[in-house]
Amino acid sequence: MKTPLHYLVAARQSEIAELEQISRASNLVASMSELVHALQKERGLSNIFLVSGGVQAQQSLLDHGLHVDQVMERVCLALEELGARAPGAHGARLFNAIANALQGFEALPLLRRRRDALQLSAEDCTQALIRMIAACLTVVFEAADSACDPDIAKLLVALFHFMQGKELAGQERATGVAAFTAGAGRTERQRHWLHLIESQERCFQVFADFASPSGMERWQQQCGACPDMTVIERLRRLGCTAGDGMALDCSLSSPWFEACSSRLDAMHQIEAFLAEELQAQCLRKLEQAGAALSQQKALLEMQPQPGTSAEAAAAFLGATQPAASLPAEGAYGLQLEKSIVLLVQEQSMRLQDMQTEIDKARATLKERKTIERAKGVLMNYRQLSEGEAYKLIRQTAMNQNRRMLDVAEAILATVDLLPGSTNSSL
Repeated sequence: MKTPLHYLVAARQSEIAELEQISRASNLVASMSELVHALQKERGLSNIFLVSGGVQAQQSLLDHGLHVDQVMERVCLALEELGARAPGAHGARLFNAIANALQGFEALPLLRRRRDALQLSAEDCTQALIRMIAACLTVVFEAADSACDPDIAKLLVALFHFMQGKELAGQERATGVAAFTAGAGRTERQRHWLHLIESQERCFQVFADFASPSGMERWQQQCGACPDMTVIERLRRLGCTAGDGMALDCSLSSPWFEACSSRLDAMHQIEAFLAEELQAQCLRKLEQAGAALSQQKALLEMQPQPGTSAEAAAAFLGATQPAASLPAEGAYGLQLEKSIVLLVQEQSMRLQDMQTEIDKARATLKERKTIERAKGVLMNYRQLSEGEAYKLIRQTAMNQNRRMLDVAEAILATVDLLPGSTNSSL
């Protein structure tokens, strides 16, 4: 008959297996971060190439395309290392997200051929790369949702929201380039531009809520020491306040693009730091779990036979009598028995505390996903833009004194009642 300690060892071994898998997933996240940054730059160069009718950025696109392919190969190697075993209960969604991202990888050569032949508009090419980047970010999202350790989960949530904020900053770069290149203000574009600015701030606020002190310090330093933000803020005011049809200086397209690109590069340095911090945390957790496992195995070897001593039984039943009233020796010796009792209690409390913290991180991810799905429903059935859909959810929540999450859940709960609903937007 196996003793409680046997199952404590088994529980710790299971925890280590999950940590090893999330460590491999974290390596994938780090590679995916590099790929997202590379695709963001390809999107910017593609925009310039197409807007200029193929005159500008042709060689830059060719050179950078080779870099993107190399980074994509590293992502594929990380996928092979991850293997086909699901990390925790959320593995199915993670692997589904990976499959979706790989479809984007396979579509990239065709997108490039059509772009190079000027068979795509700048808008269509931008949207295709936005979808590809979104698929990569979904992998990071699901990796965060599958984390089995609260400290790792928090770092993953912070990294995901930082990457999402950076992606929105990249979309803002493209929007500004289009506005200044067109040379005229447009109300619809301005609304989208303002939505991108507001959405970035929301992402960076969630990042601040979950980031480590060192990660937050890096971000604050970058915010305070970024001279490009002065240029960006000035050009934002020009681009977002010009009346519909009012002239914009076309020559401002270049300084806007350069300032935004410099900001994105600085943000990528922070992103790389966050990815390294995540990987280091995974290694620390594995070392701690390995040391605890060794301690438990050592106790197991000292255990001569199965059985439950008075010390263990009293602890389980919540007895309060002093230890002196218990037998001088348990089944395995008093000191060993006390060690086992403490291990059972400590491990149980630790796992409970971990689950509480993980639930908090997952609640943040769930809220984001629910609101995004509700936005999709409104965009589909009300023919709203993304910014308009978000503002409608937020305004409804304010008017009804409810949380945005509650409003989003109500929208999703009624989607089946809408005409022609197939839940395809979910």
